[in-house]
Amino acid sequence: MAWRSLLTSSMATRAKAQRLACLALAALPACGVHRANSPPGQPQEHRPATIVNSLGMKFVRLPAGEFMMGSDERAQSLAHGYSHYGLADLQALGDEAPRHAVRITRAFYMGQHEVTVDQFRLFIERSGYVPESLADGTGGYGYNPAYDPTSSARGDAFEGRDSRYSWRNPGFPQAGDHPVVNVTWNDAIALAAWLGEREGVVYRLPSEAEWEYACRAGTATRYNTGDDLASLLGSAALLDLDTAQRWPWRLPFALPGHDGYVFTAPVGSFAPNAFGLFDMHGNVWEWVADWYGEHYYAEAPRDDPTGPGAGKLHVRRGGSWASSALYARSAYRNWNTAETRYTLVGMRLLRELKPGEE
Repeated sequence: MAWRSLLTSSMATRAKAQRLACLALAALPACGVHRANSPPGQPQEHRPATIVNSLGMKFVRLPAGEFMMGSDERAQSLAHGYSHYGLADLQALGDEAPRHAVRITRAFYMGQHEVTVDQFRLFIERSGYVPESLADGTGGYGYNPAYDPTSSARGDAFEGRDSRYSWRNPGFPQAGDHPVVNVTWNDAIALAAWLGEREGVVYRLPSEAEWEYACRAGTATRYNTGDDLASLLGSAALLDLDTAQRWPWRLPFALPGHDGYVFTAPVGSFAPNAFGLFDMHGNVWEWVADWYGEHYYAEAPRDDPTGPGAGKLHVRRGGSWASSALYARSAYRNWNTAETRYTLVGMRLLRELKPGEE
């Protein structure tokens, strides 16, 4: 099968496939431009229809538009809102600059939620795909209250890699409507390729620019809820007072409230952004298609940027249930290798428009 050959290809071939998907999108006719840097309420007037695919994933149609990507906020300014961080930590966020204009020239469907455990399970059952955490025999990471992070060479907060842990078992309970974790970038590419072959339409990971455009939903603030950390309460599953009880040293970095969940939350448990998307801040980190480039923003094209042509690391966005608010800002960039799997990392898919949907 075509999707199986894709899964077994080299990293270079996988990256080429991602770039070709972006080129295919570029061939579609442009839709009317909606300016995403308009007031936060404006996207509500263009609230798009939702579609559901063969795995029960809901997708929201987002209009083409323009926005300001990244952040030029200086470390001294950030220090006022994130006083528990040292200046060096805040200065390390320089890859968010320069803030630059980006135009998304074509409408697309964005996953309304992160991919869930049940949806990933259906993919496994129907496709026969073996996730990397099982295929390579090294497992994933998991929460173990008896685990001592100092026993890890890297000081990992979670135990692993260990064959006991995988997408099925991250060491804490998950219902089927929770976001799947311990999945790699390669697992996400496999799911998108299989869905595309099954349904005859292009699925893929969003580009970093598409992801931030979808997250911001017309806002220019630190979060799509505003600049204040407290604005995230009721809108995001992040490090809060409940989660921080498991890691007391992190209490100073926690949101000043309770979201009702120590670990992951069912997708859609909190308020959506103005585009109708849930969990763009928190719950799990989300893989995007791009290679990571520290200085890419300085040379990125204005229209539909897709990241560097090659690299060693892939970007992930949005923060997780264990992330402090600093690392869940709309502009924040994180990265890891394509085979990385972790208790904090999941995915959200994008579906391109097919002929007749323009």
